[in-house]
Amino acid sequence: MIVELGHFALVLAFGVAILQAIVPMIGAQKGWADWMRFGTPASQVQVVLVGLSFAALMYAFVTSDFSVRLVAANSHSSKPMIYKITGVWANHEGSLLMWNTILAIFGAMVAVFGKGLPPSLKARVLSIQAMISVSFLSFILFTSNPFLRLARPPIDGEGLNPLLQDLGLAFHPPFLYLGYVGLSVSFSFAIAALLEGKVDAAWARWVRPWTLAAWVFLTIGIGLGSWWAYYELGWGGWWFWDPVENSSFMPWLVATALLHSAIVVEKRNALKSWTILLAILAFSFSLIGTFIVRSGVLTSVHAFATDPTRGMFVFGIILITIGGALTLFAIRASTLKTSAVFGVVSRESALVLNNLLLAVSAAVVFVGTIWPLIAEAFTGAKVSVGAPFFDMAFTPFMVLLAILLPIGSMVPWKRGKLKKTMKPLQGVVILTVVLLALVWTLQTGEGMLAPIGLALAFWVAAGAVVDISYRAKLGRASLGESLRRFRNFPRSEWGKMVSHFGLGIVIFAITVLTALETEDIRTVNPGERYPLGKYEVLFDGVETVQGPNYIAQRGHFSVFEDGKLVASLSPEKRVYPVEGMPTTEAGIQQNLLRDLYIVVGDKQDDGSWAVRSYIKPFTAWLWIGLLVMAVGGLLSLSDRRYRVAAPANKPAGKPVEAVPAE
Repeated sequence: MIVELGHFALVLAFGVAILQAIVPMIGAQKGWADWMRFGTPASQVQVVLVGLSFAALMYAFVTSDFSVRLVAANSHSSKPMIYKITGVWANHEGSLLMWNTILAIFGAMVAVFGKGLPPSLKARVLSIQAMISVSFLSFILFTSNPFLRLARPPIDGEGLNPLLQDLGLAFHPPFLYLGYVGLSVSFSFAIAALLEGKVDAAWARWVRPWTLAAWVFLTIGIGLGSWWAYYELGWGGWWFWDPVENSSFMPWLVATALLHSAIVVEKRNALKSWTILLAILAFSFSLIGTFIVRSGVLTSVHAFATDPTRGMFVFGIILITIGGALTLFAIRASTLKTSAVFGVVSRESALVLNNLLLAVSAAVVFVGTIWPLIAEAFTGAKVSVGAPFFDMAFTPFMVLLAILLPIGSMVPWKRGKLKKTMKPLQGVVILTVVLLALVWTLQTGEGMLAPIGLALAFWVAAGAVVDISYRAKLGRASLGESLRRFRNFPRSEWGKMVSHFGLGIVIFAITVLTALETEDIRTVNPGERYPLGKYEVLFDGVETVQGPNYIAQRGHFSVFEDGKLVASLSPEKRVYPVEGMPTTEAGIQQNLLRDLYIVVGDKQDDGSWAVRSYIKPFTAWLWIGLLVMAVGGLLSLSDRRYRVAAPANKPAGKPVEAVPAE
């Protein structure tokens, strides 16, 4: 009965979404206040109905109701409760219902927190949000109904993909969806602004917090996915340029550009068309990511659907949404004129270059991800685009972006002088060059990856600290005056510094991991010792163990340094009898300086075992850096200026000393 109520609530939500899509839009066009206000209660009713539907599906999973086809195909009575719950969204239909639930939540939040919005703009935003809901609710109701019953329920379910039975991946999809769907609000604001023909500082002030929230969620989601891949897949890496990884990375890159572009609209009343286009592209890449995950056109370790009917449905949504939005942009972009003028050396120019680098980087990732599909469609040939292409094509843009970042943060608005801007950074420049030379001198016969990467990491992190210190006149005024300035900085200023500092940490970790990792692949007999860098590893043997819902071959390894035991690692090869699938669990000892990472493979004919061993320096700092970036975003999001209605436009030519977080 509860399952049927969940299905009925979803159908009602579909009807409410249709009304919400039509009534407020007509009201905004005609100037009818009552019709415009209809969007607020409609969005609230919709979120309640979709929430009830999601709760009903979760109830079916928690109670192991195997009369529901989705539960029977993705759960089992022996599963731990946490994976019964996360099994709700660890499949195509359930994840779509989660998508719709989050979409309804964001729509309701716009209704609640958008009290200061002009009525016509708010009505159009809520109407466009509802149009997106209509498309995805129709997708789930007509092609991916999660509430279908089985005429003959099985005694037990088929279980869940073992790769998904992990806490890291349990929380990874919700955060990604919060990011994907959060960008729909930026998209709705962009389309509403095109319809009204008005983009100003107030509009930018409203768009930035929604974009920033989506960016924070995407950052956390990408970090969780990387962490899961690192310890769960047993490949020894943290990023593989997998199509689904790329599908989350592309909107993150464009959302980062959008955040920076909105600053120029807010502060200088410039780059209006560019900002609108980025808002459209950010959500467009979210939809493209959905297509990649759910169409089955590209292979991935965590893609969901392979049904071509569903794929074509998503493709239709993409064509209508992106095509319609870009057509409207082409028609209305000429109305978004600006009178702002700025020099080549200015913060505006730096942000434009920053955005171009991010946009081109996203385009590179998109081409590399989609090219195998295009090549196969036109030539019939199977083409593989892997890490070498992405590393070679993507990295130069990131290097340029890192070089630009501290300079762009400090150059004045409108026009500036490069020599004056660089003066506070002179010490950082000198130390960066010294560090590059030192690392290059100390390494023996290696390339330039480590010297350049470590120098860039220091340049970005130190530049962020110098930026905020210079604004506080640290060393140029009394300590009390500098502390007063620090206290009075808006949270967005601190958020900018923290996020940029976190990026420096990420660059450091990626550089050290890539350049200085130690790898050893061999076959080892039980009782045998082998060297691993400065360590010696003893393979104690393999035992069979019974887990809660799996059987594992567990290896035992003792790691010694100068004869002293420093680690005992127990990697596993698991088999889940219900699903009939194997997984790999790496044995990892982690600290802030290095990871010892061992994976046990298959047993060989001579009784030895395949073993891969690694020393991975400073791995933990990769996720620390991502967390620091997310914290910076949260600091900016907590700035009071983003929780109240934007003030009236400032004069376009008036310079502003403090810059919101980027």
